[in-house]
Amino acid sequence: MGYCRLMAVDRDHMLRSAAALLTRKSTATMDEVAKAAGISRATLHRHFAGRDALVRALEALGIAECEAALDAARLDDGNASDAVRRLIREIEPAAKLLAFLYTENQLFEGDGQNEGWNRIDVRIAALFRRGQESGEFRIDLTPAWLTEALYGLMASGAWAVQEGRVAANDFTHMIAELLLGGAVRREEP
Repeated sequence: MGYCRLMAVDRDHMLRSAAALLTRKSTATMDEVAKAAGISRATLHRHFAGRDALVRALEALGIAECEAALDAARLDDGNASDAVRRLIREIEPAAKLLAFLYTENQLFEGDGQNEGWNRIDVRIAALFRRGQESGEFRIDLTPAWLTEALYGLMASGAWAVQEGRVAANDFTHMIAELLLGGAVRREEP
């Protein structure tokens, strides 16, 4: 049992090290990933046959972190605007990983797409639909589009923070206010 636990910890460490490196340098080689994790390339390859296998494992980690953030954000509590703000705040720790995954086109093409992304899309779109039904959000923007806009803003925000163009403390505020400022229904004069 101790050996299995050690292997799981090592794999988690490898994934988190790979995520930290790839979010800073998306073109990093498997040698650079191994070095960042403090392991040999052979050890890395025993766990991940190549870059695609590593990216797929990072995808599973990203999906798990998104789903945990969705749960923690309590999307059905209170008004939809506050739920959106909670979601952005809860997802912020995973934002850099998600920004990296957002650029990995092979994850979103064809029949091999992970069903986890669809589960996440459905939950977020339901939040926007709830805000529309309550009269809080505009109805001329589809929940699917608002979901995509949220993803794009989170990725852009993560990159801006990483590159030092924006303060990390402003992440949630910047994204929520830009998204909600465009999503909030305005009364016609």
